[in-house]
Amino acid sequence: MSSSSSSTAPAQAGFRPPNIALTTLGLALASFMQVLDLTIANVSLPTISGNLGGSANQATWVITSFAVSNAIALPLTGWLTRHFGERKLFVWATLLFVVASLLCGLASSMGLLVAARALQGFVAGPMYPITQALLISIYPPHKRGQAIALLAMVTVVAPIAGPILGGWITDNYSWEWIFFINVPIGIFASLVVGRQLRGRPEKLEKPKMDYVGLITLVIGVGALQILLDLGNDEDWFRSHLIVALAIVSAIALAVFVIWELTDKDPIVNLRLFRHRNFSAGTAAMVVAYAAFFSVGILVPLWLQRNLGYTAIWAGFATAPIGILPVLLTPFVGKYAHKFDLRWLATFAFIAMAMTSFARSGFNLDVDFRHIAMVQLFQGFGVALFFMPVLQILLSDLQPHEIAAGSGLATFMRTLGGSFAASLTTYAWTERGAVHHAHLTEKVSGYDPATVDTVTRMGGGDLQRGAVMLERMISNQAAQISFNEIFYLLGLIFLGVIAFVWLAKPPFVAKVSGAAAGGH
Repeated sequence: MSSSSSSTAPAQAGFRPPNIALTTLGLALASFMQVLDLTIANVSLPTISGNLGGSANQATWVITSFAVSNAIALPLTGWLTRHFGERKLFVWATLLFVVASLLCGLASSMGLLVAARALQGFVAGPMYPITQALLISIYPPHKRGQAIALLAMVTVVAPIAGPILGGWITDNYSWEWIFFINVPIGIFASLVVGRQLRGRPEKLEKPKMDYVGLITLVIGVGALQILLDLGNDEDWFRSHLIVALAIVSAIALAVFVIWELTDKDPIVNLRLFRHRNFSAGTAAMVVAYAAFFSVGILVPLWLQRNLGYTAIWAGFATAPIGILPVLLTPFVGKYAHKFDLRWLATFAFIAMAMTSFARSGFNLDVDFRHIAMVQLFQGFGVALFFMPVLQILLSDLQPHEIAAGSGLATFMRTLGGSFAASLTTYAWTERGAVHHAHLTEKVSGYDPATVDTVTRMGGGDLQRGAVMLERMISNQAAQISFNEIFYLLGLIFLGVIAFVWLAKPPFVAKVSGAAAGGH
């Protein structure tokens, strides 16, 4: 990195917009809009595929195309920032997100919608990391924890609100409006932030285009993301497509890593991992977020498949997880600097482990209140999770590395979530099949007592009784599998604590030192 970039750090860090509250609102709205779109379309897929004449498999590409292009764009944030500047990149990415959202709502075929979602995912890539970098730069050192905590709250609440809001809009209006609502929000955010940060000094560079890095990144990450999204449907490595994707991804990513570590001006700066806190914080973020994402995937599925909840009621049962983060975020941001952030993260992971162990004791008779209360208590852990870990991983980066580091960490976190989504649903299905086999071992159609019991279950109809017994065994097998996975997730949350304690204080980003003259 050239010295010219770092020389402007004090000026950037010392810059304050005319209205910091309005700037924060614009940044937070853009970030909320972008994170919301990761999940808002999920519950609307059946309606979308029906209206556009697509199959269920084609409809899943509405999600996959966004995820693939988003994963490719995230690690490019650092290069794009050096080339265009943080302010200009934020404004243009947000406006292009508005255009892509408009194209999604106007799409007249499944192919056009998938293409628009791919564009939307790509331009959304830099938005979250740039928001994080801008928030850190415009706040004075003693208030940066509050800025990071605000962004952490957005990260938690938006994915929870997505399915509920998406379902409500689809039921009461039409699916197009899940995309159209981005238009006024995005225009407002881009205009406000562009105007408020107009005088912010930025030193632009002209980094050369690392074509080898870009091509291997696109191929490697694209193939890996498609593999993870299609793995369960294609029966994993029994499918030639999945095997081919795995080989292509492994080769491309191996070349990418070797090239980026040896190139003088890489498109993705993997040398950021030389920083101890960045490495430890990113490892903690990736593993903990993957476990947290697994909870968010599995609980709604279990509520709908095994307890018979509708999508909306499953959303209501899981929504309490967002209450405490919203209430506690201002206090966490204000007072976190008085504590060792490693202890805050430790308490967060203990709380999340406890809720996972609590779910490992659930049965098919658990009531709504009990499910909601466990979700509520997990919110306590979530409130203490994101902000401390984010601050730890950013703490030893140089000022000019903040945007690139945030993009790289967010990319790793997103990839961790993709792995978690695929592996969790796969493990739940596979372990359910194993337990189903164990539970049916003693059931025999040649045992008179069994035949008599099954007949009585069906009200005198053996066939009907057999169907009821099969459903009961399947539900119980799925429940045992659910309990096993949550016990494992509890252990994972406890294990993440070790990563946090590999980090070393101080946990104040060096950008604040630039502003405060060695604060």
